Order: sequence, then C-alpha cells, then structure tokens
Amino acid sequence: MLYEFRCYEAVEGKLDALSRRFKEVTWPLFKRHAFDQVGFWIPEGSNQLVYILKWPDRQTRDACWTAFRADPEWAEARAASEIDGPLAADITSQLWNPTDYSDMR
Repeated sequence: MLYEFRCYEAVEGKLDALSRRFKEVTWPLFKRHAFDQVGFWIPEGSNQLVYILKWPDRQTRDACWTAFRADPEWAEARAASEIDGPLAADITSQLWNPTDYSDMR
C-alpha cells in the first residue's frame, strides 16, 4: 500500500473556490479515474487544502494520474475555474510508505 499526501496552498482569497472545485469537479473525476480517498482537510488557520490518497502500488498511481490529467472534462473545468487566475499558488506532493508496524498497511 502507498499513500499520497498532497498540499495545495491557495492563492490569497481563493481557498473557498479551490475547495469548491475539489468538491464539485475534482473529486468526482478522481472517483471516475479510480482514485481512493483517505480524506480531505483544511488545517485551521491556514490557506491550505490537503488530502491523502491510497494506492495499491506506484504503477496504479501513475496510470490514474495520467488518465486524470488527460481527461478533457478536467481540462475544461480547470480552465473555467481559473478564468480570473490560478486557484493554487503552490502544490506539494509526498508518497508515504507505511511501516511494517502501521495499522495503515
């Protein structure tokens, strides 16, 4: 099992729009492309949206991301949501491997 932690730093004043895009567009498309959600969070006092995805292996992760990024519905929705500029100022991603003593294995 592999976990992917992603953190989106919203452009100032656009956290609500970023969260709305994830709720209404991104997450439904993720589900269509077989993404497995652990959870989404907005840390208190931050301008961030963070989430964790669960993958059976690196190959599945890479294939799902490739398919998602090539989805014309995603390209159209992203462009429409960013007509007044980007919603995210920075995006970071980390892949986490659970230890052999983790309940997450």
